[in-house]
Amino acid sequence: MTGQSSFKYGVSLYSYTGDMNTVLTLEDAMAEIASVGATGIEILGESNIHRYPSPPASWIDHWWSSIEEHGLTPTNYCSWVDIGLSRGRDLTREEGAAILRRDIELASSLGFTTIRPKFGVVSMELDPHPDWEPIVAANLDLAADRGIVICPEIHAPTPIKHKVVDDYISFIDRTGTDHFKLMIDTGIFQREVTTAVQPGISEEGHKEGWMRPLAVPMTDLVDVLPYVGFIQAKFFDIDEHLVDAQVPWKEIIQTLVANDYDGWLSSEYEGDRVAYRGQEQVRRHHALMRSIERDVRSA
Repeated sequence: MTGQSSFKYGVSLYSYTGDMNTVLTLEDAMAEIASVGATGIEILGESNIHRYPSPPASWIDHWWSSIEEHGLTPTNYCSWVDIGLSRGRDLTREEGAAILRRDIELASSLGFTTIRPKFGVVSMELDPHPDWEPIVAANLDLAADRGIVICPEIHAPTPIKHKVVDDYISFIDRTGTDHFKLMIDTGIFQREVTTAVQPGISEEGHKEGWMRPLAVPMTDLVDVLPYVGFIQAKFFDIDEHLVDAQVPWKEIIQTLVANDYDGWLSSEYEGDRVAYRGQEQVRRHHALMRSIERDVRSA
């Protein structure tokens, strides 16, 4: 194998949650992403778009000029289809489909090619509300027209070998669509406990959501990789020696290289929210991933 990179490296603005709108503007964050050598930017629609879901034309113009200035590519747009939005009842399928349609249109106007809808869940293992399927089906033609792939996220505590993933793959096979794929969050490969604490999340949520390592084996990733459209490169802490004690990056990157993955690796820092920490952690993360990739490809 050669040492040439075929991965595309990006950063999720979620990594900078402790800094956004305090020590970082959106423009600052774009400059920070470009400064680490990344070319992809991933956003959270509700958090990062001015006057979401109806940003003014001037904001959209500024978005595009900033994207061009910093040499970035819009990658994944995170959205929510909150089935429990209305008190006392679930959203109807039509209402859910309209929310996803709105976000696909907005994501398209900002240049994104992937959208991650987070559907309301019905279990602690993050089983989505069963209406996810008709909501997605109603938007497949629009996604195709806009060149967007809808990618539900496989996130701890849901492993790859799970009915949720089986149902998503069955939908892909049954419809034959190229506009619905899986998003893998690398937190599912976590091997060691993290002590990171996220404000506003219950003790049960911390234990089940990411403190309890799933340690999903790489063989499971290989099985679903043909269905994967995007990888959120989740991590919690990388020390000054570029050691990640929780997520096995060498195994992940070896597996991706061996199976010819050439898509995005989008850093998503989810450690302690201390000012400026996310910026330093993303820098370490990119240095670590690139170093491992060079070694693997030159072996």
